[in-house]
Amino acid sequence: MSVIENRDLLIELGTEELPPKALKKLSDAFTKGIVSGLKGAQLNFGQVDSFATPRRLAVLIHGLDTAQPNRDVEKKGPAVKAAYDADGNPTKALEGFSRSCGITPDQLEKIETPKGEWLVFREQQQGEQTSQLIPDMIKESLHKLPIPKRMRWGALDSEFVRPVQWLLILFGDEVVDTEILSQKSGRITRGHRFHCPEPITITTPASYAETLKGQGRVIADYAERKNLIEQQVIAAAKEAKGEAVIDPNLLDEVTGLVEWPIAVVGNFDKKFLEVPPESLISAMKGHQKYFHMVDESQQLLPNFITLSNIESSNPDVVRHGNERVITPRLTDAMFFWEQDAKHSLESRLGSLSKVVFQKQLGTLRDKTDRIVELSQSIASELGSDREQAALAAMLSKCDLMTEMVGEFPDLQGLMGYYYAKKEGISEKTAKALDECYMPRNAADNLPEGEIGQIVAIADRIDTLVGIFGIGQKPTGTKDPFALRRASLALLRIMIEKGLDLDLEKLLQQASENLKNQLSDDADSLLLENLTDQTVALEAMDYTLERVNAYYQDRGVHYSVIDAVLALRPTSPLDLDQRISAVAAFQKLDEAESLAAANKRIGNILRKVEGGVSDNYDSALFNEEAEKALAIQLEEVTAQVEPLFSSRNYTDGLKQLAHMRDSVDHFFDSVMVMDDDEAIRNNRLALLKRLNQLFTHVADLSLLKGDSK
Repeated sequence: MSVIENRDLLIELGTEELPPKALKKLSDAFTKGIVSGLKGAQLNFGQVDSFATPRRLAVLIHGLDTAQPNRDVEKKGPAVKAAYDADGNPTKALEGFSRSCGITPDQLEKIETPKGEWLVFREQQQGEQTSQLIPDMIKESLHKLPIPKRMRWGALDSEFVRPVQWLLILFGDEVVDTEILSQKSGRITRGHRFHCPEPITITTPASYAETLKGQGRVIADYAERKNLIEQQVIAAAKEAKGEAVIDPNLLDEVTGLVEWPIAVVGNFDKKFLEVPPESLISAMKGHQKYFHMVDESQQLLPNFITLSNIESSNPDVVRHGNERVITPRLTDAMFFWEQDAKHSLESRLGSLSKVVFQKQLGTLRDKTDRIVELSQSIASELGSDREQAALAAMLSKCDLMTEMVGEFPDLQGLMGYYYAKKEGISEKTAKALDECYMPRNAADNLPEGEIGQIVAIADRIDTLVGIFGIGQKPTGTKDPFALRRASLALLRIMIEKGLDLDLEKLLQQASENLKNQLSDDADSLLLENLTDQTVALEAMDYTLERVNAYYQDRGVHYSVIDAVLALRPTSPLDLDQRISAVAAFQKLDEAESLAAANKRIGNILRKVEGGVSDNYDSALFNEEAEKALAIQLEEVTAQVEPLFSSRNYTDGLKQLAHMRDSVDHFFDSVMVMDDDEAIRNNRLALLKRLNQLFTHVADLSLLKGDSK
């Protein structure tokens, strides 16, 4: 058996500047595609290194086989009895099979099988050379890259995310000869656009990264470059007597913008600090990709840190250039702040009537009116201040009409808080204008104030009902109105903030509010769905579907969730209390036995025709086991009903666990379906009462063992 050699493989695709936010994703996908191709070809290899800069995607495969291994191939032909005629001559079936294998019939072998003797063709198939396989692997990987829209350049037919400038493919010290995306492969790469514009020759794959760094002034390793940027930013801020605030997303984006990062500290006029700091930060991060700095008390400093892609002999020129660029941005922010403050938030209500929320659901003003009405109802349910809730709801969309939010959309809500404070509106109400947007994403905090919680709930409920009403509920991966996020936010706020609200009732009210607001010429199907509460029920079911993901992320066993959802609680807080109790119950030794018994009871009751009475007669019991069960059932019922009524589900279920022995004894000793109809019906009534008790908190029959 011959030994297959191995070499290093280097693939580099050089391009015009790639989208910085997508660079890491493109690099990972490109590497994954190459690795997948190698595995599919049954080639062995060692470590895989991935490289990505604004102008290149590259992969280095260590110790790659130079050829596929030879493999034995066996093809089964016709049965011997069908391969020859009566005179012993090959049949057409045999001749056809032999031709397909490129041999004569007498070169075939015979094998014995349980079905008789068959002819087979055996050969050793030579593995292909890796160099012949590489081009197609690269093309396939590039084809599968997550690129929403590809572009063409010049008169070429090739398409990619950006124009391709060069292609390097080295296998060992040899170039793999091919053409991809209209570029002929070679061993030439390019260094830094300014520091090293001349071509660079790569002699071996292993020398790639160091050659680019030393000669080309390019740090090709994405992770190394990212780490260097972070260290430089921290050090630069420390030298400037401040602390850098490093947003991970901004760090990734900057890493995708530079090949040779040099941190530079700049300054801006202190007068801009009179503007809300978030607007200045948004301008620095969003427009200029700057890191901002804070002092020991986390107050914004009049400094910023930028990452230059060039090592200048005169850093002051770079610094002053960036200071000149940021000043107009901050000046705009100050202008917006001053101009917006000349008009109250309430005065902008009229402008909301000019902005369509959704064609069939009206304007932002229409939506605001619905949120106000629903917020007042929620405030009443919680015993909160209806007037403050109504005011916060009324003003909740007004900052969308300001110049500041028009320029910096990510500041919606937050600017509402600042403008409300400037007007003299109470801190509680002003804070609600920002908090009603929380959580903005899965990792975001929840609103802390009750008014903010109320408006946040009302806004999302109105959106759910409205979008479900017009038939635009999410399908597959499409969720244009972010209803998944909205429904999960509803669950989180009500559960984690301890708000005891009937979500289905609120959805029904929102449905009624929308129906009353619609004009006579509104869509008839929408009106019909709102009238019969179809929309509210669908929206409730959709929200409950989010429960599985919410609790499984917290380590709750899926059967606990299913058991509680079987009863379809309409209060998320009540649902949470039930799940906590059932999860604790599931860990008890008695849980599995009682779950099995409850399942058995359910099966028995379902098979009874004509229904089962709710009451039993103790005088008809003639077995000790059923008498004991009935006595304990009455005792436990008296104990647990007050506990269940006060939602002390955990202690209530612990009391149920005491019934295991009597339940097990009953099924071991008593024939439920007795020939005597009166005795049979009485036993069925006893089981029905037991089943009702066991399904008060959850359908315990759905539990699948413990989750310890």
